[in-house]
Amino acid sequence: MDRAQKEKVVDELGQIFESSGVVVVAHYQGLTVAEMQDLRGRAREAGASVRVAKNRLAKIALEGKACESMSKYLEGMTVLTYSEDPVAAAKVVEDFAKDNKKLQVLGGAMGGEALDRAGVEAVSKMPSREELLAQIAGMLGAPASNIAGAIGAPASNIASILSTIEEKAEAA
Repeated sequence: MDRAQKEKVVDELGQIFESSGVVVVAHYQGLTVAEMQDLRGRAREAGASVRVAKNRLAKIALEGKACESMSKYLEGMTVLTYSEDPVAAAKVVEDFAKDNKKLQVLGGAMGGEALDRAGVEAVSKMPSREELLAQIAGMLGAPASNIAGAIGAPASNIASILSTIEEKAEAA
């Protein structure tokens, strides 16, 4: 790789570190090509991405960034999983690591905060952006359905009273 290519990679990694909601660093030594493709596929489905880069270039890209403290995890054969959603990448890596013991989660960063192994696991257990939006929509919709039920309730009560009066009138 010549100098221009290295500068391009450093710029790309810098953009990843700045724009991602979460970046997870893991050792991938021993993973087969098929297993790496499986990880990439799972990440793609969840809206995350996987990137293997030279640790030295990644450390250069981290210089001056809010998440610079995660550079301590960039040792050995590392893979970066990242996403704009602050939870997606962590969920993908944790789920994959449960199925495949060769992937060892080291840590990462969420915004400017460095995460250790336990931090990545905690983030992976949080609800995703879509789940939170669905919960909020449900909460916003609940009062409207309650109001509609309250408005409709008197009409149904009147209808049941009228049917009871009709039944009594027919019986008499």
